[in-house]
Amino acid sequence: MPAKAILLTAAIGLSGVLATPANATAASTPQGVCGSGFGLVSGGAKPVKTQGGKRYGTVYLLYNRGTGQNCVVTIKSSFIGSKTQMSARLTVMPKPRKDEKQDPIVRMDAGKFGQYAGPVKYWAKSACVKFWGTIQGTDGSIAGGGRTSWGNCG
Repeated sequence: MPAKAILLTAAIGLSGVLATPANATAASTPQGVCGSGFGLVSGGAKPVKTQGGKRYGTVYLLYNRGTGQNCVVTIKSSFIGSKTQMSARLTVMPKPRKDEKQDPIVRMDAGKFGQYAGPVKYWAKSACVKFWGTIQGTDGSIAGGGRTSWGNCG
């Protein structure tokens, strides 16, 4: 595993804080954050806006056919470099088991980040997913966006 990936994995697992990647250009794309093999799904780019309509960034849903994982990342288009509160959330509804209710699985990355929140990955082959991202502005305003209905169920 490359040193940068190990650093990011350690940072996420231990402190909830992501390190700033050495290659900021690659990290500014959802594929650069999620990694090799992930592609944007249909309808997988949603604006992250305030109630007043100001766009602070975009939340992305990607899928890796090889691993069966989904990946969510929220990337800023405003306040880049300023560490503000952000989040990326993936909700997965597993296939129901006979006569057994299934609860959704929620995975999230939240904290103060300068460029992006995530990646949030979870196995979701043949499962329905929702995704959501938030970005707080330097003035304290909150922007949110994503998909609140189940989709990408195949």
